[in-house]
Amino acid sequence: MDFLVNSGVWGAMFGVPHVVADNFLKLATSDQIKVLLYILRYSGRTLTDEEISRNTGVSINSVADSVLFWQQVNVLDGQKNPATAVQIPIQTAEAQNPQPEVIKNNAPRQKQDYKPSEISDILKSSSDISELFKIAESLLGNLNHTQQNSLIWMYNYLGLKKEVILILMQYCINIDKTNSGYIEKIACSWAENDINSLESAQYEVQRLTQHNDFTSIIMKKFEMSRRPTTKQAEFISQWQNEGFSTELIGYAYEKTIEQINKLSFDYINKILLTWKQNGYTTIKNVRDAEQNYKTNKKSARSTSDNSDVDKYKVVINKF
Repeated sequence: MDFLVNSGVWGAMFGVPHVVADNFLKLATSDQIKVLLYILRYSGRTLTDEEISRNTGVSINSVADSVLFWQQVNVLDGQKNPATAVQIPIQTAEAQNPQPEVIKNNAPRQKQDYKPSEISDILKSSSDISELFKIAESLLGNLNHTQQNSLIWMYNYLGLKKEVILILMQYCINIDKTNSGYIEKIACSWAENDINSLESAQYEVQRLTQHNDFTSIIMKKFEMSRRPTTKQAEFISQWQNEGFSTELIGYAYEKTIEQINKLSFDYINKILLTWKQNGYTTIKNVRDAEQNYKTNKKSARSTSDNSDVDKYKVVINKF
């Protein structure tokens, strides 16, 4: 679809940081987008929560949470004064927050079960963790004891920056997997792979989102009612990395059903690899090869029809 911008209104336009369009259109909520656009429209002015709420239709509490969100991901920078007014300059570049001190050597890899009084002391001593709790509550609601311990563990012992943890949490919310175990599993992977900057976290979320979309299409084509097993997920990742289109994978599935009448990831994989070896990258390539084979065999038929059919099946299986 083509779009035409009305150039007559350019004089009334204002800028939006490219990082917002590149990385946050899926991550941010509609309220967060509304609040940001209003702030950008009046950049340099002192705005109050009440004014933003009145002109965006977003509740005052959501306005405060939205501002905190954009501050956490370094799109906005600023502090509220006692009169609840906020003047927020736009970051011209991604701020590089110092790496939180990572407890190494004797640091436990498992979460410590902090008592409520200990958690309270941690919040008083760490503004970063305190902000993490606040934004997490705006996303998930009241945090239970497990979630509180999890946030502290990801920050203190995995050494993930607060904005990285925030990106991770927002991604898990988007895919409806907000249990602490799942979030911690991804957090461990990010820590081990040094995914600990705003840019690298956003890139990883984009990669994971693309993989999830790819997997969903494959599941639909394969008529799967359950999530893929670990082995099946490995096949899907391999196919995506090999550059196979979902259309070609779906065609390989159809050939598999024709031949063995059941779903077999291993069989589909062999077909795809054989097609790749023969230079067949599209369904048209495969169908042309099938048609050429049948045409050549029909003109050069020298044995029985049954023999030709058997040989054709061998070629198809090689595909």
